[in-house]
Amino acid sequence: MTTPPTPFTTSLHEGDIVEENDFGSMRRVSAEHLPVLKNLSIKRLVLNPGAMRTPHWHANANELTYCVAGTALVSVLDNHSRFSTFIVTAGQMFHIDSGALHHIENIGDGVAEFVIAFRNERPEDFGLGATFGAFTDAVLGNTYSLPASDLSVLRRSTVDRKLAARSGAPEIPAVAHFDDPHTFDIEAQAPGLNYASGSARFARDQFWPALKDISMYSLRVAEDGMREPHWHPVTAEMGYVRQGQARMTIMTPEGRLDTWTMKAGDMYFIPRAYPHHIENIGSDEWHFLIFFDQPFPADIGYRASASAYSREVLAATFETHIDDLPDFPFTPADPLIVSRVNPVDA
Repeated sequence: MTTPPTPFTTSLHEGDIVEENDFGSMRRVSAEHLPVLKNLSIKRLVLNPGAMRTPHWHANANELTYCVAGTALVSVLDNHSRFSTFIVTAGQMFHIDSGALHHIENIGDGVAEFVIAFRNERPEDFGLGATFGAFTDAVLGNTYSLPASDLSVLRRSTVDRKLAARSGAPEIPAVAHFDDPHTFDIEAQAPGLNYASGSARFARDQFWPALKDISMYSLRVAEDGMREPHWHPVTAEMGYVRQGQARMTIMTPEGRLDTWTMKAGDMYFIPRAYPHHIENIGSDEWHFLIFFDQPFPADIGYRASASAYSREVLAATFETHIDDLPDFPFTPADPLIVSRVNPVDA
């Protein structure tokens, strides 16, 4: 992984290789390589046709996944032997509880791609195949009421084989075509916020009860738009650039400013309550997937902040004569996205 220009961002496409072969690839950014991460980390999974992410579970993190491209079959074995299987396509999401056994299988003709957020800065995985390597033939034979010799034919190791190829055509149960509480079609939702300069769709617990400690915004901003300066009082923010070019500025408690540009494939992290803003600097709309470590994130924006205080308080705050203060518009609720009425800063 290359050294990021600031401690808050790096490229997910150039993240640490978890596994890469003819079946696809897995790359991740965790706190081991972006130490600022807390409560969140991110992974990119690419599956070639006929390939799968083998059955596994996460020991310390819930998972929230966005399907970027392709068609996949997902299976989940939850607590109390509750089994689910469902199909996801581009623009849809699914949620997996920590500890739940699950697999992801490309059942389409093209490449399937996923961006996966974890509710831990250092997620831990167990592969089902690798855990079979932890036990003897006799123990496994007793488990399945079989002779130990029947288990000796399995190739077993405690090293997880994360990517594998399917043999033959996919087996798709009829129930996989039904709605499932693990899934959410975020891009099919009407935008929760819709402005001339952008829109936002929300995957949060008010719409998707499966979410307990994580959520996501699908945020699009036009070339003349900007995410106004703001902060999130009780949640960190981790974003992935799906498309476009943007510039972000963040301020630390010590007064240090970090400003950087981002392109498709980059990710970033904003600690809880750090002020920041995102501006479109390209010629096209940008699309961000923004993950939060709370099921219902909230923010405080600068427009509403200026409306919260009298002009006397603001004049004292900025050491400015009251008559010289700008004519701040009264804003009882922040708009999230604003139009850029001034030229882009050099």
